[in-house]
Amino acid sequence: MAETFPPDRPFTTADLPDLGITRSQLRAHLRSGAVRHLLFGVYVPGSWPDDPTARARAAAVVLPEHCVLVDRSAASVHGIDVLDYAELDVPPDLEVVSVGGANPTRRNGVLGGKRDLRPDEIMTVDGVRLTTPIRTACDIACLRGRWRAIGTLDAFRTRFGLSLMQLCDMLPRFAKRRGVTQLRELIPLSRTGVDSQPESWIRIDMYDEGFPMPEAQVWAWVPGWGLVKIENAYEHLRIAVEYDGEDDHSSEEDRERDEARREALRQAGWIIIVVRRDGLTGEGRDRWLAELAAAFAERAPYQAPKRYYARSPMSRPRPRRR
Repeated sequence: MAETFPPDRPFTTADLPDLGITRSQLRAHLRSGAVRHLLFGVYVPGSWPDDPTARARAAAVVLPEHCVLVDRSAASVHGIDVLDYAELDVPPDLEVVSVGGANPTRRNGVLGGKRDLRPDEIMTVDGVRLTTPIRTACDIACLRGRWRAIGTLDAFRTRFGLSLMQLCDMLPRFAKRRGVTQLRELIPLSRTGVDSQPESWIRIDMYDEGFPMPEAQVWAWVPGWGLVKIENAYEHLRIAVEYDGEDDHSSEEDRERDEARREALRQAGWIIIVVRRDGLTGEGRDRWLAELAAAFAERAPYQAPKRYYARSPMSRPRPRRR
């Protein structure tokens, strides 16, 4: 008995007889939008989005067994979005490597390569062979810029419960490889419990500008509100830098609630610096960093210009030089 058409899975023209469909009927479904030609001879239902996860499932139908999805493509299947903003509309080529000494694959829509992956660094999700979460996180942290690297480490630690020890244990696998210096530096700076990657970017910016690394999440008791979660905070100084993303702070109700919460924190003695999307680069970034510097000048303990050592009460005072 033929499947319902279109099936809720990727398929090729080789599957048409089993689906009870001819090539001319397939072309008609393509014109109507019921079916989409997603990737080099692979078709999917028209209702499927054109995103990296759908493309990965489509690629699994035709890619050889020696091919493994890696880097940002693997991260998308794991539920971690590390694409650039423009790539949300125009999905990038799939990042695929060949293992076991096989040559890189050459197909339209695929960025092929080679990599020495161990069997325990490969898994299968929905029929797609891809790198494990910890291997994917470390690969991206080596190969991408500083923002993407720390954001990826935080996101994978939060989603999959990766510990610092587990990440550190991966370092010997990357010895003498490109980007291992960045990976080695950022692992101890990564955190779990981070809600969004822009929060990670702000935290690493604070650190790179010479401020102490803040806590990613702090819970504080605020009169009238109870326990409140605060991002990128210095608990003892009562200074925090929070990011307002468009997705979670777009409605008027969300903005009013956030402002009321922050006003309660200010009444409780907190200095709350708010960063929005325009504060991630350029003049916007300079403004909130200047606010942070002013807050530190007000709250941070006095730093003595030289070290002073206590003397015993029994010690004789040193004579002054004349």
